[in-house]
Amino acid sequence: MIEAIINPIFEFFIGPYSSYSNLDISLEGTAVILGVFSVWYAKKSNVLVYPTGMISTAIYVYLLLIAGLVGDFLINVYYFMMSVYGWYFWTQKREEKIKHPIKKISLEEKKWSLFLFITAIIIVMGIYLHFDKWNDWTAPVDSFTTAIFFVGMWLMARKKIEHWIFWIIGDIISIPLYLYKGMGLTSIQYVIFTLIAIFGYLEWKKSYNNSKQIA
Repeated sequence: MIEAIINPIFEFFIGPYSSYSNLDISLEGTAVILGVFSVWYAKKSNVLVYPTGMISTAIYVYLLLIAGLVGDFLINVYYFMMSVYGWYFWTQKREEKIKHPIKKISLEEKKWSLFLFITAIIIVMGIYLHFDKWNDWTAPVDSFTTAIFFVGMWLMARKKIEHWIFWIIGDIISIPLYLYKGMGLTSIQYVIFTLIAIFGYLEWKKSYNNSKQIA
């Protein structure tokens, strides 16, 4: 009875990898591990979020490009570029003190977030249509999650608490999305991401409230 239940689940997660090369499986596993470390470092507001994240996204850029997953590919190219900016922003100092502490989103940043969200959806939709890949339910969902992650990554680079909310929403949607796409390891990664993001939000909020009391 138990075997009858476990086997289909095992096949669902592992089956798609039968057509993958050992190199690609190893690369995805490495990207997943580094991705988890990256989100953990983000939770701790540690700048190591960026070097670990950059290596993970560089691997995903390759894997997603050969898999033809346009939206996901664009997300990771964007992640890499924003990681360079975020690394610089987080490490800026003034009189030996961190110049940019954790803050809440400003009205101006809310406007930019909306602009970035809409722009990302239009761009990803346009690319899907251009390559004639708007033929599956994953295309509009992928466009939506891409836009969410675009905003979340930008707000993280700006050290805004609210970026965690975007991560949580995008991560939850990505769990079944990657399962459907045959990337079980990545789907599990997003389960872990969701849990870390929830605790990350609480930790950043606590840190922000403590800094306000000290000020």
